[in-house]
Amino acid sequence: MTLRLTNIGQLATCPPDNPQQDAGLIADAALVIVDGRVAWSGPARQCPAEWKDAETEDCEGRLVIPGLVDCHTHLCFGGWRGDEFEMRLQGKSYQEIAAAGGGIRHTVGHTRESEDAELARKARTALDEMLSLGVTTVECKSGYGLDVETELRQLMLYRDLDAAHTVELVPTFLGAHVIPDEYSANRKDYIDLLCDTMLPAVAERGLAEFCDVFVEQGAYALEEARRILGVARELGLGLKVHADQLSDGGGALLAAEMGAVSAEHLEYAGNDGVRAMARAGTVAVSLPLASLFLRERYLPARDFLATGCRVAIATDFNPGSSPSFHLPLALTLACLNQSMTPQEALMGATTVAARAVSRQDRLGSLLPGFDADIAVIDAPDLNHWLYHFRPNACVTRFKRGQAC
Repeated sequence: MTLRLTNIGQLATCPPDNPQQDAGLIADAALVIVDGRVAWSGPARQCPAEWKDAETEDCEGRLVIPGLVDCHTHLCFGGWRGDEFEMRLQGKSYQEIAAAGGGIRHTVGHTRESEDAELARKARTALDEMLSLGVTTVECKSGYGLDVETELRQLMLYRDLDAAHTVELVPTFLGAHVIPDEYSANRKDYIDLLCDTMLPAVAERGLAEFCDVFVEQGAYALEEARRILGVARELGLGLKVHADQLSDGGGALLAAEMGAVSAEHLEYAGNDGVRAMARAGTVAVSLPLASLFLRERYLPARDFLATGCRVAIATDFNPGSSPSFHLPLALTLACLNQSMTPQEALMGATTVAARAVSRQDRLGSLLPGFDADIAVIDAPDLNHWLYHFRPNACVTRFKRGQAC
């Protein structure tokens, strides 16, 4: 099937090799889709004659961008944690809420108790709404099971959803989220379980592409994380690190050392970690919605960008610290609170986010050869879209060239 998008007010091609501040914007553009891939994109006046008679879709002068990539979510979970919202407003810290029985362990209990059908329904509903916003690819972590059975259940649910839903899912194993309560007196036994049983089971069944570890006080120490990531790498999994969210614990340095594809959060990463990530090519994943809800500092994007480190933007959708999957809002927050330009922000949720899930060769760009994952935005240009925030400005979506 061939389809030509016409009357594009502004097209963001988001070339993967461009500097992050250059989203490849083209005014008065056109784009041709052939068999689910971009066949041509550029100024409308230069569209090759061979496609002049193709079926057309009139974009009515709107902005056209690559389908957004949310490269950090915790999509599958039981229950919610609205009571923690009030606790934070009353001055309770992340650590205090966790010590009082809230936080990640609270969600672990609800997830273990939830039926598969309920977990699937909840995740599917979120994916439907994410797609409506123009999000066409979502990384999704486990980590709310913290036992063999429930971790595998979460990952199998992602496998089934990926097969059935329009949105493309990228599964990540996060069994090293925190130490579960039943192992609090002997954390080494749980780490042994992770390395000797869980990770091999995940790898053997092909249930995850990446392994993530939460390196933070109250979660995992550097040496523990190094062991877990080393086993994951030996099993053929890509590596990710939750790093330096609440303090500079050396997570950014570890991510660079281990060759992780991304390090995520990084609000308190030190300069040595930032520089190491830039040298290693590790993507920094910024989570501005988590900073908003936790009332914590935002990732210092300008420091990362100054070193040449790419900065992705994601939602961190989860029931506690970031109960929102509104990626366009995260982009606006990145502009307002991280001093990122609209072009830098868009690149961070398209081609840079695709790099954070090892898909930069086919997703996140609208150059010829890339999957035709596209969002049509009811705005004349990128600046207007991110400045004039609306509940949802996305009017049309395509996944691999199919309207959805």
